[in-house]
Amino acid sequence: MNKIPLSQESIKTKGPQKSRNVIKKAIIPGFCFAVLSTAAFEEVVHAAGSTSAKITVNSQLSFTTKYVNVTSGSLNLRSTASTSGSIVTSLSKGTAVTVYSEANGWAKVSANGKDGYVSTSFLSSANPTVKPSYPAVAAITKYVNVTSGSLNLRSTASTSGSIVTSLSKGTAVTVYSEANGWAKVSANGKDGYVSTSFLSSANPTVKPSSPAAAAITKYVNVTSGSLNLRSTASTSGSIVTSLSKGTAVTVYSEANGWAKVSANGKDGYVSTSFLSSANPTVKPSYPAVAAITKYVNVTSGSLNLRSTASTSGSIVTSLSKGTAVTVYSEANGWAKVSANGKDGYVSTSFLSAQNPNGSATSPPAAVVTKYVNVASGSLNMRNGASNSSSIIVGLAKGTAVKVYSETGGWAKIEAYGKTGYVSSAFLVATIPASNNNTGSGTVPPAQQITTKYVNVNKGSSLNVRKSASTSSAILTKLSSGTEVKVQSESNGWAKIQVNGVEGYVSSEFLSASKSNPAPPKEEQQTSKTMFVNVSLGSTLSMYNSVSTNASILVKLARGVEVTVYSEENGWSKIEAYGKTGYVSSEYLSETKPAAGEENAPDNKSGSANVETVTKYIDVIYGSSLNLRTAASTSAAIITKLARGTIVTVHSEENGWSRVTANGQTGYVSSQYLSKTAPFNPNTTKGTIEKVYKSYDISLNDLTKKQMAVNPQTDKKYKTYISTDAVTVTTPTSGNVNGTGLNVRGGAGTDYWVVGQVNNQDSLQILSTVKDAAGNTWYEIKYNKAWVNASPEDVAHFVDPNNFLSNTVDSLQFLKLSASANIDAGEVNERILSGKGILQGLASAFITAGDTSGINEIYLISHALLETGNGTSQLAKGVQINGKTVYNMYGIGAYDHSALNSGAQFAYNAGWFTPEAAIIGGAQFIENGYINAGQDTLYKMRWNPGSVTKNGYASHQYATDIAWAAKQVNQINNIYSLLDSYKLVLEIPQFK
Repeated sequence: MNKIPLSQESIKTKGPQKSRNVIKKAIIPGFCFAVLSTAAFEEVVHAAGSTSAKITVNSQLSFTTKYVNVTSGSLNLRSTASTSGSIVTSLSKGTAVTVYSEANGWAKVSANGKDGYVSTSFLSSANPTVKPSYPAVAAITKYVNVTSGSLNLRSTASTSGSIVTSLSKGTAVTVYSEANGWAKVSANGKDGYVSTSFLSSANPTVKPSSPAAAAITKYVNVTSGSLNLRSTASTSGSIVTSLSKGTAVTVYSEANGWAKVSANGKDGYVSTSFLSSANPTVKPSYPAVAAITKYVNVTSGSLNLRSTASTSGSIVTSLSKGTAVTVYSEANGWAKVSANGKDGYVSTSFLSAQNPNGSATSPPAAVVTKYVNVASGSLNMRNGASNSSSIIVGLAKGTAVKVYSETGGWAKIEAYGKTGYVSSAFLVATIPASNNNTGSGTVPPAQQITTKYVNVNKGSSLNVRKSASTSSAILTKLSSGTEVKVQSESNGWAKIQVNGVEGYVSSEFLSASKSNPAPPKEEQQTSKTMFVNVSLGSTLSMYNSVSTNASILVKLARGVEVTVYSEENGWSKIEAYGKTGYVSSEYLSETKPAAGEENAPDNKSGSANVETVTKYIDVIYGSSLNLRTAASTSAAIITKLARGTIVTVHSEENGWSRVTANGQTGYVSSQYLSKTAPFNPNTTKGTIEKVYKSYDISLNDLTKKQMAVNPQTDKKYKTYISTDAVTVTTPTSGNVNGTGLNVRGGAGTDYWVVGQVNNQDSLQILSTVKDAAGNTWYEIKYNKAWVNASPEDVAHFVDPNNFLSNTVDSLQFLKLSASANIDAGEVNERILSGKGILQGLASAFITAGDTSGINEIYLISHALLETGNGTSQLAKGVQINGKTVYNMYGIGAYDHSALNSGAQFAYNAGWFTPEAAIIGGAQFIENGYINAGQDTLYKMRWNPGSVTKNGYASHQYATDIAWAAKQVNQINNIYSLLDSYKLVLEIPQFK
């Protein structure tokens, strides 16, 4: 069939003047704010304060001096930028050269009075023959510490710096200085920069020779199961072996919650929280001569006896005032004691030699149980008797609490194993009626706490759950005969307290005495073995309850064997890897699928697998959630996320979620995520005002006009090319035999053009298909980051009705001419923290908004997206004509020359500081778009007014069809920091 080249149609833009200047808008490579090279079109842009939008690009860029850096021999200066160019002269190591330009791995230079080209890989910013002079006192020795591979020594303190050499693990380096995560070092006779995160004070390849005094013995102390000995100090480190409870380990060092140990002849790392100084499996034997008797002396409440000498140790029991304790030893403010037949640790400050009760005429006030009674929301339990004290937890209406004392309107209480303070006004002696109580309003009396015992089969255990449901998280397991305190019983569940833990157990496994155990039902349920059967390369999510919105416990690979306990309504309760949870039943089979065989249910293999979803941060109002570098509370904090912040959830496992929020990716605790936006009690209600604007064009016609200018997308399509255009070289590959040939979104010329290929391009052939006319097409793999969008996808993003279902999506219709009155401190801490050059510049955005009359939240979102969170070269500064210029919105960055043209525009505009670029760029947006009537993200992207008036698409800020939709999460997250605001939305309507 005939080859059909892609037409390069030139689109002329009409305007109020007969002739006008035109700027082509482009995106900085890697970001989606600008017009992409595949779909260049003309748009009108009026620069602020100028009578013409035409920019004269000054080609007089500043030159730089670099030095020849070869390991041996000399560097050839050639007549052309090619190894086949004739040699003009040879340059020795350390020769200074003047660099005019760099492209495609070659630099145009002048050296020793001669001009030519040299390879950029043999040039460095520093003279390699001049040894830097560092004061002796500043230099220290460190060692390369990488888990695998090698560490790059770079020419500059940046990942974009050229690689001088690679350093293997254990290499000694001389460190001269450290700044901003980079160290200036000398290693193997070469100087450069390395990341400080891969340097350590000790040589990781040398087995530490610890003096006997430094090594101590501790013991594995786990409540159940075993402790993993890992190869590195991280939960992602490979497991060397598993250590049972009571195993003795030799501890060499402890840092960041991990201990370097030796056990059973193997070395590795374990979590310090599961080590104890005493062997938990051996009952301590104390000599009588060492023991003395003291008495618990607390002013109110009781004294916690803990498992370890730390406030983080689990509570063994509570000791009332005057209780006699046998003291074996005292150290660091803690006493090792025995009381009421139990051993543990108490704070020495609450012990006295004399019984404080003595001949007291009245016993201490008894601990009473009261109940939370709030009209709505929850009651804050604080760590002090003050509204300014930090919040420990929120208590729901009806929650039972232990009250130790009341004074000054505050009650000292215990709830959920935590002690704190609440307002006495919200506590009552009886369980409050529920909000939906339609009866007489009579409040039932408080149920008295009773003692019962766990009654399960020998060898079995009873699960204590977080809530009254078999799908709730398991807090601990209780053996038969364990004594528990029952607070209440309802619907077959008992609310209990045991060993400092409060939770729920099935009532049928409790008895009034330890004798005559009844055979349990849950532990005797029937089970069968099945296998995970998903598509090759896919995984199956195991959830902690029967819902795809529940937290993901673990991801199961194809072929994994699981134990199935029950099956109901399309869900199976299973056990795998020691965890119990729920999976979709359709992805289980009774036979193990073959390794290379595809026999999962058709077209469904992805439905049960992990997909990125959107959730909201749901923490107590006024607090924030830590986004961490790893799934651990000891991991470094990247930033803090406010209540209501939208996050993209990539995965969930072991109570942690990997999320992206405000342009940063890390880990948060899954328990603080919700599918719905949390209520903000201080936000003014009725804050959304909608207005409508009609356009004299149908959505179908608007889509056709947009298709004419090749709107772009980063979506991946199935792509096809005519067999006439390809010369087959193997059964699965071929070469293009023409220039500018169309790749289409379907097998046939009726489908839209996704992109083009050129002569001798290599193509991967996936399959062969025929179109309706009987012509043969190849389905091919088309590896382009940005392609022409399909008509269906363009129609979806053009139609406003697809983005009105919730407030977040509808923010693309937000009027950008109204201030949001943001707080600079909050924005700097929660949005701009860690955002490169933009960090701490909230005040500049506020000034820009005031000066230009543009919503400052939009300006921040725009800059974050355009600069890649403040890290693009244009944002960080570019040298031009002897000055450093900045461009925060990518203004004036043309196709194929984004950096140079964007820098030249900034130079002409006088943007010589980051603040000037933020404020001046806002004025440009105001003059070019806001004042032109494009005062919503939707209108900046699609400009329906121009299409209606002129009959063609023009003056659009970007070609990415999802450009407007991609900014709304960021804008919403900044708005979530505000207590009161008004949103004005302008909704377009089409005939």
